[in-house]
Order: sequence, then C-alpha cells, then structure tokens
Amino acid sequence: MPPRPGLSASVDLTVSDADTAIAMLSGEVPVLATPRLVGLFEEASMRAVEGELAPNETTVGMRVQIDHMAPTAVGTVVTAEATLDKIEGRRLTFTVSAKDPRGLIGAGKVTRVVVDLERFLDKIN
Repeated sequence: MPPRPGLSASVDLTVSDADTAIAMLSGEVPVLATPRLVGLFEEASMRAVEGELAPNETTVGMRVQIDHMAPTAVGTVVTAEATLDKIEGRRLTFTVSAKDPRGLIGAGKVTRVVVDLERFLDKIN
C-alpha cells in the first residue's frame, strides 16, 4: 500500500554529551544541537512511512525547514514527531515537531523523496 497522508511516528532521545552543539561542532553550548534535532525529525519521518513503501523503495532527504526554538539540557528526554501531510508524486512532506518536558522546542517541515534503492545507489558509482 502506498503512503497516505496522516501517517505518523515519534522517536525519543535522551540528550547525551554526544548530542550537544559542542560535540557536533555547531555551537559552543552544552545543549541539544540543531543538527541532532534535524536528525530526529528525519528519523521520525522515515518511521512514519516504514512498511508503506515497495520492498525496493526507500526515502531520501530533500528539504528541511525548521525552527529550533528552545534549548534542551543533557539528560533531558526529547520526543520528535512527524506526520505525513502531503504527497506530490514521489515527494512526501511531513510536519514535524519536538518537545521536552518544558514544552515545544522545535517545529517545521521535512520533505523526503521516494526512490528505488538500487537505481539510487547506482548513481553514486
């Protein structure tokens, strides 16, 4: 069955030192790094369509548009959620959000493209 709007998934992360802006070289503060937040949004987006694609298909990232609105300390649990909103041909657009116990920390859109895995990998050789 092809993906359909409304599919969703969430992922949790307990922020560790390896997830900080310092560790990811994206800042000088010991809080959740924006690149790590993007990774959580991508993971949730992939999980939302898990089992919904043909066996030879996967999705690859195309566009990420997010706001990272609040810091999250090491040791805090972050939950990221993705909901498939729109399908345009092979493009899947997800609404994403993340929260920690204090509230919303990030939100935006992630666009992924459905590809044939073998044909996609042939392009890199």
